[in-house]
Parts: sequence; structure tokens; C-alpha cells
Amino acid sequence: MPIPRLLSIAGTDPSGGAGMHADLKTFSALGGYGTSAITAVVSQNTCGVRSVYPLPLEVLESQLKAIFDDVAIDAVKIGMVADRATAELIKHQIETYAPKWVVLDPVMVAKSGDRLVDDAAVDAVRTLLMPLADVATPNLPEAAELLGIDTPQSESAMLDMASALRDLGARQVLLKGGFLEGPECNDLLIGAEHTRWLEAPRIETRHLHGTGCTLSSAIATLLPQRDSMEDAILDAKSYMTGALEQADRLGVGHGQGPVHHFHRWW
Repeated sequence: MPIPRLLSIAGTDPSGGAGMHADLKTFSALGGYGTSAITAVVSQNTCGVRSVYPLPLEVLESQLKAIFDDVAIDAVKIGMVADRATAELIKHQIETYAPKWVVLDPVMVAKSGDRLVDDAAVDAVRTLLMPLADVATPNLPEAAELLGIDTPQSESAMLDMASALRDLGARQVLLKGGFLEGPECNDLLIGAEHTRWLEAPRIETRHLHGTGCTLSSAIATLLPQRDSMEDAILDAKSYMTGALEQADRLGVGHGQGPVHHFHRWW
């Protein structure tokens, strides 16, 4: 099949482990061709976020039009959206150019615990971008922010919020259970006609920087290459597990280092 053409709409990460940088690495690792449009310049590293500079809307719009006017994009991954105006612009561009697949990673808080977006941006993700998504991939704190509730502390609590997440409009929601404790790291796949647990072992590593960006961009890369959405999600989760298992080999940074995007090749 043709090599899938992918677009990351996300913020930056100078340390290379998260945001648009992680997306492009993941696209390449899984056989896709990556393009990007930057929503914000983020000064961060493995230890934390230092500053966030949202780009002017006309700059983001110019990037998006330049890509969509020239490249037939198969799948879009949307990451950090710093404010409501940015969300409105992205929504308009997605509806105008209508890529086949849209994956939304509702990035709100960095792995370091630093908040990246304001309350208006959270509401915009909830009301404007979730209904656009074929797959949305919130972790537990992000899902709680979207629903205005406390962060779930158990798998039963994850199940309790499944219906409310589905009602936000995404075709499928992959609710990630990594913030829970225990020997397994199970995610909950929520669709219109099914709710299914996706099981995986918990990998003991401090190298967790960019895991959400990496998983969502892996799904976006594999959706055009698999026979079903579920197959793409399962294979993306398998890739993510391998990237975590091999993350210690990189030795990048003094904080929560990045996962190993190219673990299958290096």
C-alpha cells in the first residue's frame, strides 16, 4: 500500500521526547511520512516545562493551509491546543480539508505535572475537537478534566466514566490507565457498541516522557495501514510497550526521559 502521509498538529519539545518531535519520530518508525504544524513553542526538557508560547493564529493557519493545499493527508494527530481560538482554527481546517482519520490526544498536563493549557482550552477540546475525533486518547487526569470530575483511582471507576466520555462525540475513546497502580497497565477502549479492556504489563521505568504523544501518533500512523481501527490501536499499544521496555537504553536527560521510538531498528 502507499506510504501513509501524516500530519502532527502539536507543540514542540526541544528535548525531542514529546510533542511534535515525538510524533514525527513515531510516524517514521511505523512506516509513515510525517508533516507538522506547530501550535506552540514549548520550552521544556525531561525535568519540566519552563514556558509555553502559543503561535499567532495566522502563523498556524498558514502552516495548515500550506500542508493541506499540497499534501493529501491520510491521518491527522492533534496534540497540545493552548487556547480556544487555536481549537476553533483547527476545527475549521479539519472540516474544510476532511482528512480520513483524526486522532486527538487531549494534552493538558505534562508528565512533569506542569499544566500546559487554560480552562477555556479544556472546554474547547471538549466541545470542538472531541466530536471531530475518530479516536481520542485521554489519560485519567485528562479524562477527569474533560468531564469535570475527580481523577479515577480504580478500573471500576474508569468503567463508570466510559459512557460520559463516549457522549463527548469521539467515535472511539482509548482511556489510558497508566496512572493507576499495579503490575498491569490496562487501557479501556470505548466505542458506540462495545467497551473492551486492552491489557499490557506495566513497564518499570522512569522514562515516561512523551508516552501519550507517542501512542496517539502511533495510532494515527497505523489507522491507514490496518484493516480495522481496533487492529491499529492494538498494534500501536504493542509498539508503545516495546518503546517503554527499551527506553532505558537511551539515557537522555536527568528527569523522566523519553521512550525509545526506534527500538525495533537500533
